[in-house]
Amino acid sequence: MRRIVLPAAAAAFVALALAPPAARAQTGQPLKVAVIEDQTGPLQAYAKQLITGLKLGLEYATHGTDTVAGRKLELIVKDSQTKPDLGRSLLDEAYGDDGAEIAVGGTSSAVALAMLPVAQDQKKVFIVSGAVADSITGAKWNRYIFRVDRNSSQDAISNALIVGHPGLSVGMLAQDYAFGRDGVAAFKRALAPTGAKVVAEEYAPPTTTDFTAPMQRLFDALGKEQGEKVIAVIWAGADPMAKLAALDPGRLGIRLGTGGSILPVLKAYNAIPSLEGMEGATYYYYGIPKNPVNDWLVAEHQKRFGEPPDFFTANGMSVGTALVTALEKTGGKTDAETLIAAMEGMAFETPKGKMVFRAADHQALQSMYGFRLHLDPAQPWAVPVLTRELTIEDMNIPVENTR
Repeated sequence: MRRIVLPAAAAAFVALALAPPAARAQTGQPLKVAVIEDQTGPLQAYAKQLITGLKLGLEYATHGTDTVAGRKLELIVKDSQTKPDLGRSLLDEAYGDDGAEIAVGGTSSAVALAMLPVAQDQKKVFIVSGAVADSITGAKWNRYIFRVDRNSSQDAISNALIVGHPGLSVGMLAQDYAFGRDGVAAFKRALAPTGAKVVAEEYAPPTTTDFTAPMQRLFDALGKEQGEKVIAVIWAGADPMAKLAALDPGRLGIRLGTGGSILPVLKAYNAIPSLEGMEGATYYYYGIPKNPVNDWLVAEHQKRFGEPPDFFTANGMSVGTALVTALEKTGGKTDAETLIAAMEGMAFETPKGKMVFRAADHQALQSMYGFRLHLDPAQPWAVPVLTRELTIEDMNIPVENTR
C-alpha cells in the first residue's frame, strides 16, 4: 500500500474539507444571516425599522466591525410581502440555496407562524423579530425558535397591571388573525386577577376601514354595565383610533385604550383630544429607557436620520445585540445544538436594558413601560410619559409550549 505524503498546505486543505460544518465555521468565511421581513404590505413601516435597528445593533455590538469571532456578518435581506406562503418559501431558500446559517424575521405573526416549521426541518436557529402572537413561543413553537420581541402575554400582563382594577368593564376590538386573537385571550387572562372584566369581544379583518358595526355592538354591550368602561384596541398596521374616536364613545361614558405604538401613530394621536391621559403599557419609547445602549441608539439614529429611533428600531437593535452575544459565546459556530446551548438562559444588553432568553420556551423576558399619554401641540407627537417600569420580576409570563 502506497503512502501519500501531502505538503502542509494541502494537508490542511484536506483536513478542512473533511471537517464538520461547525469546525469549518472557524476559518473566517462570511457568516450569512437571512433577514426576512414584510417590507411590502400593511406592516412595511415596522419591517423597515426592524432592518435598520438590526444593522445598528450589529454595528454597536461589534464596535463597528460587523465581525464576530473573525467572521464577517453578511445579511441576506428578503421581502416576505406579508404573505405566509412566501415567507415560508423564502426561509427555505435562504437556508438551502443561499447558505444562511441563521435567520431573523417574521414581522407579521401569520408569516412568522408559517416559517417556524422550516427552521425545524432545516435544523437551524430562527430568531423571530416583530411578531408577537403567543403561539409562536407557545403551541406552534419548536426548539429552534427564539424570540427577542415581547409576546402577547407580555403586552397583556403589562397593560393589565397598569389599567386593571375592580369595577372596570372592557370591550375588546382586535384584528381577526393570530395577533389579535392571541392578544385578546392573553389580555382576558391577565385582567381576571385585577377585578376588571371583559364583557364583549369584536374581531375585524386587518384591512377594515369602517368600524361602525363592531363599535356599535361594543357600545351596546358596555351600555349594560355600571362603572368605568373602556374599549381596548389590539391592532397592527393602519391605526384605527382616529376613526374610533370619531364615533364618539365618550358620549356614552366609554374611553378608548391601547398599548404603545410607533411614532407616526403617536403623531396622529396628538390630534385626538379624547386620548389625553390615556394609560397603558408599551414595549418602547425612545425617551423612557436610561442606559448606555439606548443612549447610543438615540444619538446615532438622530444623527443619521434626523429623528429619534422608533418602537421596532429598538426591537431590531435588540436582535442584533442578541445575535452577537450568542456568536461570541460560540466562537462563531452556528450549528443549532451549539447555538441553542449558548442562547438558552442567555442575558444580553439592549436599548431596553437587560433581556434574558428563557430556557423553557426561548422567549425574551424584558421590562415593559407603563405610561400616561400627554398631548402637546408643541410636540410632533403625543408623548407616553413613564408612570412605572414593569421589570422581568413584576410580570409572571406563562410558559405555553408543550416541550
